[in-house]
Parts: sequence; C-alpha cells; structure tokens
Amino acid sequence: MQPLKPISATAATLALTLATHASTTVVANRAAGITMTLPAATGTGSKYKIVVGTTVTSNSLKVQVANATDVMTGTALFGQDAADTAVLFETAADSDTITMNGSTTGGIKGDIIELEDLASGLWGVTVRGSATGTEATPFSAAVS
Repeated sequence: MQPLKPISATAATLALTLATHASTTVVANRAAGITMTLPAATGTGSKYKIVVGTTVTSNSLKVQVANATDVMTGTALFGQDAADTAVLFETAADSDTITMNGSTTGGIKGDIIELEDLASGLWGVTVRGSATGTEATPFSAAVS
C-alpha cells in the first residue's frame, strides 16, 4: 500500500474529514494562520497529523473540535532555544481548542499536532513544538 501524500493547507479555514484527512499529514502552509475544525469525535480511532510548514506570522493556527460537547485530552511540549528550556502543558477538563500564535504557543515551522478520535466526545492530542518568549499553553475552551 502506498503512503498517502501530504495535503498542503493554504486557505483560512479547513474542515478536516475522516475520508480526506485521517491517516495522512496536513501541512499548514499559511503565514496568516488557519482555523481547522475536526469532525465530531465518535470513537473511530482515526488519527490526524498536522505539521506547521510555514511559521505563523499573523493571526493563529487553530485546531478546534466540531461541537460544544467534544473535548481534548493530552499534552503540549515546547522547547525554546533562547532560554534552553522545555515546558509541558496539559489540557484542562474543558479544553477544546489548540491555538498556535507563531510565538509563545507554538506555530513555528516544524511543529507537530497529532490527534486521535478516542471515544464519543473525546479527542486525544499530542503537540510537539518550539516557542519564543515565555511559553504559554495552547489549550483553551473556545468552542460554544
């Protein structure tokens, strides 16, 4: 079986779908940021991988759940070259959005977001990346 070719995302918004985006890599190639919306979590086990291909320089790269009942569970690990530090952030019980601003919350070329549809209403998430300045959590409860 041939591996799936990465999908380059360059529009301001992207609705991620099981048929098109699961089990492949989506490369975020928009300096002005992208808002990506996950499908509703139903426990399919489907996995989504997002790689920052172009550093965010304005707005944000956001990955959010599809509805007000889905949440995320997991961690974000950021390294910072200037201060030679690494910081780990955990999701809160109501986290439903990842926001990377190209600085303190990631969004720098090479950063990786991996998501898995674990159960009805639940997304597992792992973020690995770098940050500038004082690192901050990329997780929030922003979907209503």
